[in-house]
Amino acid sequence: MLSPALRALAQLPDPAFFGAVLRSVVWSIIGFAILALSVSTGLHLWLAWAGNWSWAAGIAGFLLTSVASVWLFVPLSTAIASLFIDRIADAVERRFYPYLPPATPAPWSQQLADAAVLGLRVLVLQILAGLTTLIPPHITGVVLSWIVASWAVGRGLFVPVAMRRMDRAHALLAYRAKRTEVMLLGGLITACGLVPVLNLLGPILGAAAMVHVFHRPDASQARVAADGAVV
Repeated sequence: MLSPALRALAQLPDPAFFGAVLRSVVWSIIGFAILALSVSTGLHLWLAWAGNWSWAAGIAGFLLTSVASVWLFVPLSTAIASLFIDRIADAVERRFYPYLPPATPAPWSQQLADAAVLGLRVLVLQILAGLTTLIPPHITGVVLSWIVASWAVGRGLFVPVAMRRMDRAHALLAYRAKRTEVMLLGGLITACGLVPVLNLLGPILGAAAMVHVFHRPDASQARVAADGAVV
């Protein structure tokens, strides 16, 4: 897991790679500003409604804002990073895999369908994980939310990388072959969401790392494995 991440980090000075990283960071900052403004506006409305209990609402609002900023920023920045996957993957493949033929992406219909299916699953699982935080021991909900985020971030970056060179069915087979490593890398990216600056770089470096994960031999062999698909 660390080898793909370290190779992605080592490529950061590459001009072609850095350009995509910079664009992703700028859009992530804009997205975070919109997110923070939305949460802040909601907090002010809550404080106005609380009246005499505004001090308690302020404390609760601060905690909710902190949690929302951490948990919502990771999927937000990951979604933004996915917009630059082609640029990032091209830069990685030019440096480390120059022998590969040009990528032939899966049809847009398959890519959009996969994104929609993943988004709905993440939404349902995050709601269920959030509800478990209301049931003692509350740490269970936090752990479940972390697991869901690790899975969603990992799969959400790996499958689009794979779909640059195969259809959705075979991309899912490649994902199944690397599921454990992909999820661990997703957990590392999620952890980066807790650290300033790294929360901006984590998803885009994660996308680069997924290119290395995908091109490992067993991932390539999954292309011609069984012809079914996994979800």
